[in-house]
Formats: sequence, structure tokens, C-alpha cells
Amino acid sequence: MAYFDVASSAPLHPVARQALHASLDEGWADPARLYREGRRARLLLDAAREAAAEAVGCRPDELVFTSSGTRSVHAGIAGALAGRRRVGRHLIVSAVEHSSVLHSAEAHEADGGAVTEVAVDRGGAVSPDAYAAALREDTALACLQSANHEVGTEQPVAEVAAVCRAAGVPLLVDAAQSLAWGRVDGDWSLLTGSAHKWGGPAGVGLLVVRKGVRFAARGPVDERESGRAAGFENIPAIVAAAASLRAVRAEAVAEGARLRELTERIRARVPGLVPDVEVVGDPVRRLPHLVTFSCLYVDGETVLHELDRAGFSVSSGSSCTSSTLTPSHVLRAMGVVSEGNVRVSLPFGAEEADVERFLDVLPGVVRGVRETLGAPVGGGSGEAEAVTVDALGMNCPLPVIELAKGIGGVRVGGTVTVLADDEVAAVDIPAWCWTQGQEYVGERPADHGVAYVVRRSS
Repeated sequence: MAYFDVASSAPLHPVARQALHASLDEGWADPARLYREGRRARLLLDAAREAAAEAVGCRPDELVFTSSGTRSVHAGIAGALAGRRRVGRHLIVSAVEHSSVLHSAEAHEADGGAVTEVAVDRGGAVSPDAYAAALREDTALACLQSANHEVGTEQPVAEVAAVCRAAGVPLLVDAAQSLAWGRVDGDWSLLTGSAHKWGGPAGVGLLVVRKGVRFAARGPVDERESGRAAGFENIPAIVAAAASLRAVRAEAVAEGARLRELTERIRARVPGLVPDVEVVGDPVRRLPHLVTFSCLYVDGETVLHELDRAGFSVSSGSSCTSSTLTPSHVLRAMGVVSEGNVRVSLPFGAEEADVERFLDVLPGVVRGVRETLGAPVGGGSGEAEAVTVDALGMNCPLPVIELAKGIGGVRVGGTVTVLADDEVAAVDIPAWCWTQGQEYVGERPADHGVAYVVRRSS
């Protein structure tokens, strides 16, 4: 089985496994106690903190360990907002942040705060100018990921941090996806990470708060982890997390170059092997191990199941999966096709032969799903002035399939109106028009659902 989903969770690194086993016998005691066993546990915890801080590029006393990356995000945002409540209650996030950031933003807004969501371009990147325009006198905090979890696009963190710093606004960076590959550039103020993303054990996150940043921890606190992460430290897991971060960093340059060549191979060859595919995300400024593409006219869940049967573990941002009923907020914000979305994120040590086998298997999988769904095979050259397609009650990707069939029945300049009540149609019909060179006229309410109008341009 080829595991191609480290963006979700990486396998435990061998160094992490060794460190975990070794510290189970040494790090079980309370590091706050002064007797021998406690001092031994404290030494392990301090050494892990120093190693993690060196990898991140901060002072050891600026870094605390939490129970997860999500917990780090929630605690970091809440603490920074509370620390600057006299300035105001305005929060800035990008439209493609991890759900943990967006959930914090929703909670802040529900509590009476204000949130500005910064849009991204079709590659998934924000503009520093857009962050500058979003800043207000009452802005308490801005958030920006270092790299996107779904498409791998790296964000201009250093530029945004400079804009925020000039305005006196702290910037929190979700660095979960990028820490394995190197430090985050720029004069950021807070940073979060998650050990299971780089081959450490699950259940360990880190939160960095730079000296001088106003921060007020929310909820009950205790004396542990500078009062920012209450509860008894899981020292063996923390030691393993720090050891694995140091280990992957030692391999990052060579392995990054190797994996980038493999993902470039996927980016270049998939559009030629599979018709009607859009490779999404920035082609240059991206993580080396991650590539994402969307296949028109397929059910994303079925594609994943078929690839799993063929021996490949991949994930999807598609709305056509059992785990989500709405389009990926990332793909929606980018304006790209969400149906048939496949994310390949290669682990350290991924075999070239497995990538080649994936490229051999993928065309047949997609072709089989398209045949089952009755996807169109040709454009057609109809003469009708206008056609209305009834896709009410149909779920993704069927409305787009019906549109593709209908476009062949009208002349160039003619229109197709698709009646649909699936929320995904609002994302995928305009995206289909962009990929197929057709004109998306717009949408209007219908007696049932929404009417989407497309003009045939070619």
C-alpha cells in the first residue's frame, strides 16, 4: 500500500519511535517536583523545548507544548485577542485558513467581535496589499497560514508580517504544514504547529508567543507551560515530537528536492493522461511534497475508493465525499473545480516506482467512474439558441455533467440554463466554464433551486 496522505498525518518517524520508547522509562515523573525522578523528567522536557525552539527559530521560553495543533491555534488566537482587547476586537484571517482558525474566527464573531476574511487568487495565495487594506485601527490580530493544507501553496508570510508589524498588529502563523521543511520567514508574532504532521506522535502541538506580544491566556490556567497550556505534560510524546522535528529537518533539503521532482512529474503528466483535469495551487511557490488536481465529471468519493482498492491512500477536498456535504472552503475561495479533487502528499522516502504506478492506475480509475456516471465524451455542434437543463435533485458532479451535455446542443453564442439545488453547483459551474473556455453569465433564483446561465463561447 502506498501512503500518499502525509498532509493529513505522517507516519511515526523512526527517530520519534526510538525517542518515545527511551523516554517512557525516564520521563514519567512530574517535572515540577524537585526529587531525582522529577529532575530527570524536567531535563527531558527542557531539552525537548530547546530542540523545538531551535527548529522554529525562537527562544525556548517563548515556546510551550499543547495537546494538539488545533488546541495551539485556539489558545493562540484567544490569548492574543484577549491581550489586545483594549485596542479592539477586529480579527483578520485568510479565506483558505485551516478549519481550526476559521472556527476560532466564528466563535470570536459570535461573541461580538469583527472578522475580515481576505480573499485569495486562483493559485490560493493572498496578497500583502489585501492584508494592508484589511487593517483597521481596532485590529487586534491577523492570522495567516505558512502553506495551505489542501493545495500546498506557500503564503507570503514575510511580506504580510512586515505590513502587520508596521501597523502594530501581531501576526499568528499556522505553520503545521511547513515546519518539516524549514523555519517560517518574517517577523511574525505567534506561531503554531502539530507534531503528527512531521512524523511525531499525535497529541502534541506547539505554540510560540514572541516576547513583547500582549497575550492573556483564556480559561483556567495552572503553573505548567507558562500558564498557556494547562495540564500534565506528556513528556515522552513531547520528546519524540522534538526529536522527529530535528530529524526531518536534517533530511529536508535533499528529500525536498527529490519529492519536488516527483510531484512535478505528477503535475506535468496528469493533464496529459486524464482529459479535463485542472491541477490547482501555485505551480512554483508550493510545498515540495504536495500536489492537488481536480477531475471533471467524477464522484470524488468513488475515485478515492477505487484508488484505495488499487493500493493508494490519498485524500480529497471534494464535496463529493461522505465526510463533508459542502464544497471545500479552500477550493471555493480559489474558484477552482471541487468535484473529483485528489490531493497527493508524499511521505519522506516515497518510492519513485509507487508514483509511476499511481500515474499508470489513475487514468483507468477516472475513466471507469466517468463511464458509470455517463459523462460526455465530445463537445457536439448543436444549433439551438437556448437549452434548459433540469438537474434538480442531482448531487455533484451530475449538474456539471448535464451542463456539459447541454452545451453541445446549442450554437456558439447560445446559452444553457442549468436548474440545480445542489450547493456545489455554485462553485463547480463557474469553475467548469473557466476550464472549458465558456462564459459564465450568472445565476438567478428559480422556482426550485437556482438557475445558472452559461453562454457557449467555443
